[in-house]
Amino acid sequence: MVTESDIEHIAELADIGISKDEVPEFTTQFNAILDYFEVLDTVQGESAPTAGIINVFREDEPRPCLPQEAALANAGSTEDGFIKAPRVM
Repeated sequence: MVTESDIEHIAELADIGISKDEVPEFTTQFNAILDYFEVLDTVQGESAPTAGIINVFREDEPRPCLPQEAALANAGSTEDGFIKAPRVM
């Protein structure tokens, strides 16, 4: 069972702003989700079929690729034959 202090700790780790008024509601919802997982653990499922299994994937056959000029034609910015993307950091 998840306690209110667990919810506050999880919210702090995830850097989610949860007010003190919301903690009881989140605790109830979190425990309901965990209870549902316990129900799912009790469901007896059938095993995978063992007969009649075939590979549905096609063979990997090399084909001509797109020329570099065509691949770069719609790029917003290029540099030395590559697509140039904005810096992330």
